[in-house]
Amino acid sequence: MLIGRNNELNQLATYYERDKSQIVVLYGQKYVGKTALLNEFMSDKPGFYYRAEPVSEKEQRYRFGLFFASLGIKTLKYPEYSDIFACFSQKHTQKKVIVIDEFQNIIKNCPDFMDKLVSYVHSGLNRQDVFVILCSSSVSFVENSMVEKIGEAAFELSGFLKIKPLNFRHLREYFSLYTNEDCALCYSVLGGYPGLWRMFDEKQSVKDNIVKNILDKSGPLHNVANSLIEGELRETGVYNTILSALSEGKNKLNDLHEHTGFSRAKISVYIKNLMELDFVNKVFSVDSEGRDNAQKGLYDISVHFLDFWFTFLFKNSSLMDTESPEEFYALRILPGLKQYAGKYFKEICSDYLKGLNDRNRLPIRAEKYGVWYGKLGTIDVVASDNSGKNLIAMCIYDKPMVTYDDYERLLMLASKAKISPDNVYLFAGMRFDEKITLEAKVGKNLKLVLLDRI
Repeated sequence: MLIGRNNELNQLATYYERDKSQIVVLYGQKYVGKTALLNEFMSDKPGFYYRAEPVSEKEQRYRFGLFFASLGIKTLKYPEYSDIFACFSQKHTQKKVIVIDEFQNIIKNCPDFMDKLVSYVHSGLNRQDVFVILCSSSVSFVENSMVEKIGEAAFELSGFLKIKPLNFRHLREYFSLYTNEDCALCYSVLGGYPGLWRMFDEKQSVKDNIVKNILDKSGPLHNVANSLIEGELRETGVYNTILSALSEGKNKLNDLHEHTGFSRAKISVYIKNLMELDFVNKVFSVDSEGRDNAQKGLYDISVHFLDFWFTFLFKNSSLMDTESPEEFYALRILPGLKQYAGKYFKEICSDYLKGLNDRNRLPIRAEKYGVWYGKLGTIDVVASDNSGKNLIAMCIYDKPMVTYDDYERLLMLASKAKISPDNVYLFAGMRFDEKITLEAKVGKNLKLVLLDRI
């Protein structure tokens, strides 16, 4: 069952239904669900799916030959790309889909591959219209290196489609047997990556899934964090140091400098590389008249699973060798899990508000969203409409009860930000106290939302 990808399927269908042949680049991080999307799209269409491994140019052609042989299509042992494209023209008479996954592994060793592909698709060498999808898990290559590598062939591309992580609503749909609290914990660990979701069994508890699939050294997710980093980056020791510091809340350039001892210039270069991979993002406070009270230039790990790994496992790696997975969970993860999940509860609440806005169910029609990062605290959501009306929200997951004091603190932060809120939302993981509940009943601009209602 494919969840949450209707827009992407429709975009692919639009390209496919165009007259003449098309070449589209589809890309996104590993585990984000690209292959599942392509399988669904190709399920009722003729075509080929080939995955290019990181091998030499000659070995790649040899592997193409083996691929076609497995389909009953005869070709040379080491076919030239003209022979390979000719093989793609066999088997089907109607418009076909040709997927070349991890295509960057071909281009890196055969720079003129794209010229040859363009000639096949657009220059009459192909007798039929085709829809070619070039797929890649290397976000940095596609966004920063590809055009330089392929040159003028880039002008022949019909478009780009970046596959982004899904949100909490989609995860909750996938884990239909879990409670909202279970799903919130899963989201904080796995993020919006369906390729990771399928490693969890919702017939088992979240704890048991973490122990079995992540902490156990034979678990399918135990080496995922390392493989993500080592597959894309050199000098992993430097990157591990920076990511570990970020996971501990050292989010400013100066904090990273003081902790790591690396120069600010060096950190900036490595952070830039992490950002190009979508492993790290730079977060900015919304612009307001209270900018003197705001923090600037904060960095954060953007892949939930990497954040979980560095928060709990990387810094305790020695203990993973001496404690059983069950002991490690009880001693090293459980005490801090709710506080960690609170960070992603804010994402969940923000997405919830955006969903309400899309359905015209907010008291304002929000056109801008953001976060205000203050020196005394954070306003988790700041939304505004075109007329200048504002909505602010605070999202508290790890406290057993959200109180009136929390509400007053939010209003204090709004004063520091010099934001005059027309509407206030408070989100709680557990429950609200009586005083704030009464305030919400008498105050028209205050809304209280529990995790169970999201």
